[in-house]
Amino acid sequence: MSSEELRVKSAGTMFDVVDAIKELDEPTVTNIAEHIGVPKSTAHDHLTTLTDLDLAVADADGYRIGARFLEYGGYARENMPVFRVARPVVKRLATETGEHANLGMEEHGLAVFLYKSKGEDAVTIDTHSGMRVPVHTTAMGKAILAHHSREYVEAIVGEHGLPRINENTITDRETLYEEFERIRERGYATDDGERVDGMRCVAAPIFDENDDVLAAVSVSGPASRMHDDRLKNDLPQRVKSAANVIEVNLKYS
Repeated sequence: MSSEELRVKSAGTMFDVVDAIKELDEPTVTNIAEHIGVPKSTAHDHLTTLTDLDLAVADADGYRIGARFLEYGGYARENMPVFRVARPVVKRLATETGEHANLGMEEHGLAVFLYKSKGEDAVTIDTHSGMRVPVHTTAMGKAILAHHSREYVEAIVGEHGLPRINENTITDRETLYEEFERIRERGYATDDGERVDGMRCVAAPIFDENDDVLAAVSVSGPASRMHDDRLKNDLPQRVKSAANVIEVNLKYS
């Protein structure tokens, strides 16, 4: 293996360590080594580098992600025009609906939550800025994929598959493509508890000035409040209106 290949492999292992810290609860060196399948000495070396760079913190019980990652995440998000333009619109949408309003995008075949605003009646759920989930399990992800080519979607499915999160998750290709047709026809996507049991969501795509899909905006809430009339009439109009406002502001910002 060449020196360049070794550097690439080492960088990959370091990010495996970062992922392990995120996935485990304050893991020890041994926990991390076992989780990613490397010698304890290798895990220790990478952890030492990460702590020296302020990217990890060693506590009495184990390691945690360093706050310096917030600097990188904040920089990445603030440099996205769609985030800067959409933030006040998403906040207003949350206020108007009383539920969670979200902004998301697809990157590297996953749905990424860029921003979430919590309305007065919103329930507590697991999403947060930067969270990445299988793209086919969310209304935002489906709203985005529906406006990509079949080849683009097939590449994502080929890499990530269609993992089942719960019994409502769409795991069949043709069923997903049929869903995409309905999304394109009506201009919005729905998620009926396909990732989080008991939650329903409505999302509309956001397009750039070249009519390429850029992101999506959504409203999510408990099924008890997201009844069919609200899910099919009121909220679709609200998210489509929000998407339109974002598109216009993006064009002239």
